Amino acid sequence: MKDTIVGIGEALWDCLPEGRKLGGAPANFAFHVGQFGWKSAVVSAVGNDALGDEILQVFDKVKLPCDIARTEQPTGTVQVALSEDGIPSYEICENVAWDNIPWTDELSVLAGRTKAVCFGSLAQRSMASRNTIMRFIAAMDEDTERIFDINLRQHFYSLEVIEESLRCATMLKLNEEEIAVVSKLLGLFDGSLEEQCRQILMCYPKLQIVILTCGAIGSYVFTADETSYIPTPKVVVADTVGAGDSFTATFVAQILAGKTVREAHSKAVAVSAYVCTQHGAMPVLPSFD
Repeated sequence: MKDTIVGIGEALWDCLPEGRKLGGAPANFAFHVGQFGWKSAVVSAVGNDALGDEILQVFDKVKLPCDIARTEQPTGTVQVALSEDGIPSYEICENVAWDNIPWTDELSVLAGRTKAVCFGSLAQRSMASRNTIMRFIAAMDEDTERIFDINLRQHFYSLEVIEESLRCATMLKLNEEEIAVVSKLLGLFDGSLEEQCRQILMCYPKLQIVILTCGAIGSYVFTADETSYIPTPKVVVADTVGAGDSFTATFVAQILAGKTVREAHSKAVAVSAYVCTQHGAMPVLPSFD
């Protein structure tokens, strides 16, 4: 029985100006999916160190199921600097635990009951974790959702990783800066943002949905025969860390619940706007429509 939605990849500490907070797109995604009543889990690795112990304690505190390996490499950390507008920039440590996520029998079992998985490009910067992520996706049933939330960071991506990920993805989520990089790497012709997104849809047969977020301007969702655009609500921004992950999680949770693309898009916009008003990536969501 496929009953679990999984985020797989990096688990780390975001070192923010106001202090250290648990981060990593897969954990953020899994946490927010769980807030909509879905059974969720995060797959990653942490070190045999105090920071790793603390991550496991936080997962336990927020009741986030996890399959976390312990490795000899240290637990990952990221130095996060915020602009005056609350926009984060990242300095990501290398050769850390989540670069070495091992394949296990437990992951094979989890893949068999996974309804949807969200993965990115960052954790694929190392061959060890990349192999585990691709093996996990290959072990899933063909009728499951595979969300490539691209999350380009610094120089930790390549054409090979992006193309392999797009070939197996059913959904792609990226932002306005990332579409420019991806379009150049893939050799797409110059055109509007919609034209570029639709080119990607046409090039990868398994891909059914492309989500494009454009910060304060708004966001788009493209399917083969539908375009949804919703402007971004005006809110007082605390920081935008994790807002994109909450958008992806909300959209996926709604689609799997049988909502239309427009309904799922609308809820995702509302949730991500709320997350921007809070500090850190994992605020508890209020009950709102």
